[in-house]
Amino acid sequence: MGLAAGVLLVAHGAARAEDKPVYRCPGNLYTDALTAKEAAAKGCKTLDGAPITVIQSVVPKGGARSAASSGSGAAGEKVSSDDQKARDADRRKILEAELRKEEEALAALQKDYNNGQPDRKGDERNFQKYQDRVNEMKAAITRKEADVAALKRELGTLAGTGSAPAGKSAQ
Repeated sequence: MGLAAGVLLVAHGAARAEDKPVYRCPGNLYTDALTAKEAAAKGCKTLDGAPITVIQSVVPKGGARSAASSGSGAAGEKVSSDDQKARDADRRKILEAELRKEEEALAALQKDYNNGQPDRKGDERNFQKYQDRVNEMKAAITRKEADVAALKRELGTLAGTGSAPAGKSAQ
């Protein structure tokens, strides 16, 4: 209905040049195809002198469904094999750098954890406070181990082998 109204409003601009009256009928229907008698019978009002705003909608190339489902503005675009190889190489470099960073963070956490016996800090005279910090450290190590495993899986799927690259292991 909105598109039809927009088309009729565009028609209104041409009609105005020809001095044909444009009518607004119940249900937001705009038309210039009625006679004055028909418009009065339907309860339509003349739009002479009223400001009219026309907003045209643009339908995406691939249709509304494909643009919405793709999640990007480049729906259905093909990427050359060289571009894809470059993207894969960049992705691998990023994943490997992230894996190194996470493994270093995991190693530092494990060193501080000291097999469940981290050094007490000066403000931890209360045993419960110390125990809370130990539990937080253990949870952080578990999260880092999961992050490292996820990065290894991602690198494995990128390589197509399902395993992590050689030389990369959690400590």
